[in-house]
Amino acid sequence: MATRIREKAIARKKNADTRAYAIVKYVRMSPSKVRITLDTIRGKKVEEAIAILANQTTAAAEVCLKLVKSALANAEYKGQARQDLVVDECYVCPGPTLKRLDIRARGRANRLLKRTCHITVYLDSVKE
Repeated sequence: MATRIREKAIARKKNADTRAYAIVKYVRMSPSKVRITLDTIRGKKVEEAIAILANQTTAAAEVCLKLVKSALANAEYKGQARQDLVVDECYVCPGPTLKRLDIRARGRANRLLKRTCHITVYLDSVKE
């Protein structure tokens, strides 16, 4: 039994994802708005992605810029060269939605959905 557990642990370690990544959770922003920003940097070199995000005026660009810089710091900590890195994978998942009421006339109410999201960015070396 213990031998099989050790074998599984070794196999997990061998198959582990070695890419550098960063995750931010519970961002108070709609996932659809963040997805538009992430589509602009997917597949680009890290320096180019940082330049694109720094010059965008969307609210999501600020959060994504901070996230890409965090993933870059994680990659440099792992010993990867900065100039070889590209944004390999980036995606956004919906987080919990805050449900609120908007008071209307004649005793009625509309529902407000304050959406949140979780953003993930993976960096990897250029494969030549």
